[in-house]
Amino acid sequence: MASGTLALVILAIGVGTFLERLSFIHLSDRLVLPRVVRRGLHYVPAAVLAALVAPAVLRPETALALPPGNWRPVAAALAALVAWRSRNMLLTLAVGMGGLWLLDGLL
Repeated sequence: MASGTLALVILAIGVGTFLERLSFIHLSDRLVLPRVVRRGLHYVPAAVLAALVAPAVLRPETALALPPGNWRPVAAALAALVAWRSRNMLLTLAVGMGGLWLLDGLL
């Protein structure tokens, strides 16, 4: 593919993405979503976060890796407990990463 064609494809994709996102922002005042849809959308951030974190925790390479050797699930469980109890993001990150480093370093 020629570089000019590639640039046009990237530009078209960028404009398309921009227009798609703009349409939701622009139509949000006029569009009334049913209550069940609004309730479902409430859980989207947690679902996206879980979809991003779970593979990194459970499959750091290419196969399912549970302890011993992979302490990420243990550190993730510890961080989840801290997040649930404290609702403090900075503390959750510190405990999760500190726990992972400690477990990797000691064991």
